Amino acid sequence: MQRYFLSFFIPPLAVCRYGCAGCCAAPIAVFWTGGIASFIYGFLGGPLGLNTVSWNTIGLGILLWGIAVVWATITVHNVNQDVCIKKSSVICGGVDSRLDESDPMDSVLDMSDTADKIRKA
Repeated sequence: MQRYFLSFFIPPLAVCRYGCAGCCAAPIAVFWTGGIASFIYGFLGGPLGLNTVSWNTIGLGILLWGIAVVWATITVHNVNQDVCIKKSSVICGGVDSRLDESDPMDSVLDMSDTADKIRKA
């Protein structure tokens, strides 16, 4: 319950604590802070400098906040679900390892061996 409460009020914190922080905490934070800034800026008159409230700017702020909330809620909800549960998963079953493919680390080790030989010479 706390994760959904945080997802509504502070979406980036919810993603950092309960979700995949490295994947999408930063973009969610951008949408969230953009929403807060637009909401406040709308009450100050908006981009046109109106003497009244700029409802379009407030609406933009609510929309940006809503995008951040939905994105964080989906991330927090789906973080514990295994992607490879289904047999038809493209991610887990789509790539076959082949014996004729070389190991990428072999080329790195060859370069380090060559560098060691050059240093010794």
